[in-house]
Amino acid sequence: MVLLRTCAVLVTVLLFSPLTGLAQQNAPQQKPPQPRKLSDAEKKEIQVVVKITDDIVAGQPAPNDLSLMWLREDVLKALGNKEYVPFSVSIDPTKISTPTVSLYWRVVSKDAAAAAPAGGKKDEKKKDGKSDYPWEELGSVTIPPGQKDPLRISRSFMVGPGNYDLIVVAKEPVPEKAPKNAPPQKTSAIKQSITVPDLWNDQLATSTVIVAERIDDLNEPLTPKQQSERPYAMGSMEIIPVIHTKFKKTAELQTFVLIYNAKTHPDGKPDVLVEYSFYTKQGGAEKFFNKTNPQSLNAQTLPPQFDLASGYQLQSGQAVPLASFPEGEYRLEIKITDKVGNKSLTRDVNFSVSGS
Repeated sequence: MVLLRTCAVLVTVLLFSPLTGLAQQNAPQQKPPQPRKLSDAEKKEIQVVVKITDDIVAGQPAPNDLSLMWLREDVLKALGNKEYVPFSVSIDPTKISTPTVSLYWRVVSKDAAAAAPAGGKKDEKKKDGKSDYPWEELGSVTIPPGQKDPLRISRSFMVGPGNYDLIVVAKEPVPEKAPKNAPPQKTSAIKQSITVPDLWNDQLATSTVIVAERIDDLNEPLTPKQQSERPYAMGSMEIIPVIHTKFKKTAELQTFVLIYNAKTHPDGKPDVLVEYSFYTKQGGAEKFFNKTNPQSLNAQTLPPQFDLASGYQLQSGQAVPLASFPEGEYRLEIKITDKVGNKSLTRDVNFSVSGS
């Protein structure tokens, strides 16, 4: 059996990073930012976007003047028994007449709404003026001059496990002095349901398997503003997720996943096996196609200082060239086996390969 070539450099870089070197310096391990004082323009803007969002929560149809589209969300561990959820949307810059766009996102707990007493009021502001939502934020996006293709926008939020609605509003900002009879600002809004799993329950688990368009090295830490706008930046690297999983034969399938809650030997070392198997989809059935060399994460392969109890975390990733894949539909099965805890789980990535 011919084993597919993998990118050893990618695997080596991603497998072994302590929390102090990777996760503690990125957004998943940061505390939620403290509320800042809004400018007068932001106060005016937030009144508008909050009204739009309230209408959507109440069941009103959402406008979509800017062709706002949902792309993806991912889930990783954060601090304090919470999860970190970076997400991406896109807008059509050719439909925007202003140099910036206001972006507002609100997270609404569907579980809290279901548990509210009959006749009770939900999703309101507290008396002290602070938000009663799990997450609520207002920002802005600068439109690159000459941008014609859909503009990808990524942001994030942190919540506990549960079921949520994420409402995202993108709109042209309210001008300071609007001329008489000026048309209303173009606005788009979407509501996306998201289920956030519990990654802190001490059971073998993983982050989302992120399929990457590329993985870049960062020469220096990002500023808080840069981090908020680039939520897939983690320590010394930044993942650029793919928008879709339709690949040409000249491309590579790059994956990245974090492994949580593996049991350890008394020396603090886990013993985890990660297997990557590919299956073709034909006529509603699947057939085994190929596999890569398995990855062993144990005392023999991990650095001497590796200790899960000290904050290190397990990561796995591969970059598999698709040149040898015939055109068609595929499923990548990632099987993770915790040999110490005698537990295993699988994660799937569906993708397709074409000649052009």
